[in-house]
Amino acid sequence: MDNTEENAIELHGDEEIIEVIDLNDTEPGPDDLADDLGDVDFEDPGNPEDDNEGWETEDEMEAEAEQDDSELTFSKHTGHKDSVTCAMFSHDSSLVASGDMSGLIKVWKVETKEEIWSFEVGDLEWLEWHPCAPVLLAGTNDGNVWMWKIPAGDCKTFESPACQATSGKVLPDGKRAMVGYEDGTIRVWDLKHGNAIHVIKGQDGHQGALTCLACNKDGSLMLTGSVDGCAKLVNTTTGKVVGVFSVEGGKAKGSKDEEESNSVESVGFCNILPLIAVAYLDGTLAIYDLSTQVLRHRCQHEAGIVHLQWEESSSVVSTCSLDGALRLWDARSGNLLSEYHGHTAEILDFTINGEASLAVTASGDNQAKVFCLQRPDR
Repeated sequence: MDNTEENAIELHGDEEIIEVIDLNDTEPGPDDLADDLGDVDFEDPGNPEDDNEGWETEDEMEAEAEQDDSELTFSKHTGHKDSVTCAMFSHDSSLVASGDMSGLIKVWKVETKEEIWSFEVGDLEWLEWHPCAPVLLAGTNDGNVWMWKIPAGDCKTFESPACQATSGKVLPDGKRAMVGYEDGTIRVWDLKHGNAIHVIKGQDGHQGALTCLACNKDGSLMLTGSVDGCAKLVNTTTGKVVGVFSVEGGKAKGSKDEEESNSVESVGFCNILPLIAVAYLDGTLAIYDLSTQVLRHRCQHEAGIVHLQWEESSSVVSTCSLDGALRLWDARSGNLLSEYHGHTAEILDFTINGEASLAVTASGDNQAKVFCLQRPDR
């Protein structure tokens, strides 16, 4: 594949014009999208000194381990040869995929609990299921983005721009994927034809590696986060940056380098209100008004934030952080609603079910826990 899509960029003075390729006017149904991807020309895959300032030390967290708010704890895991970094269900929850740091990816059928497919890539950066078809995407350390039909394993690759593909997200239309790279560029890929529809780089791109991506419900807007300390709002149809968000004066907790930027670790859109959330490594959760792009609330943590997630049908946003706690925040007021403890190390990731009644966390203490989320307003 020739990565010459960037030639579509024309320079006029100091401005960078990105050519927009028209998409189909009609909205296809899920079956049409799945069939459409079935026409993709897939290839044969082949075989391919400590500083604790700013967060609690391990001893301090162990001292607090007596408080365990979880309902269940899972402490024994087998099936992978390295630390598992990604796990997620397919669009219909019939399949679950997991990937480890070595690049081994496995897919299981939920009903029978049998492994139906596996493949090994280079060092894995992210996994993402297609929103309406049994198609799995992955980004790797060498910059490639892979796409497989499951369980057949037919494969297509979106070639590397010679740097890590650090984050990726399939848009809700199922036709496009947005991928962020280590050099700060963002590409919007056409999944059927394999070409980059937009390449966002230079001043429009980030000045450091992409760390996270999120899209709104209809896929018209995308939020990107980077180690440069900025979050950018991108129109996915035009490829234009329409907003930039940053918290001035922050730096990573415990950082010795005063020049080190305050990395954006996670971003997300509220489904019911025009609000977005941006989580920073210095422990700041920033809530912005999407229409005015004004900062509404700072929700401060004692340690760096790792991940955030909005509830599906409320203005509650949850966070996990390096202090091992899970917290729920009311984005309308900025108030802390509840806090859950039980881990003796940092929480690396978590997810909340659609009813927002349960949370599952995974931690550096080699445990996964299930928390029952109870609030007075429920």
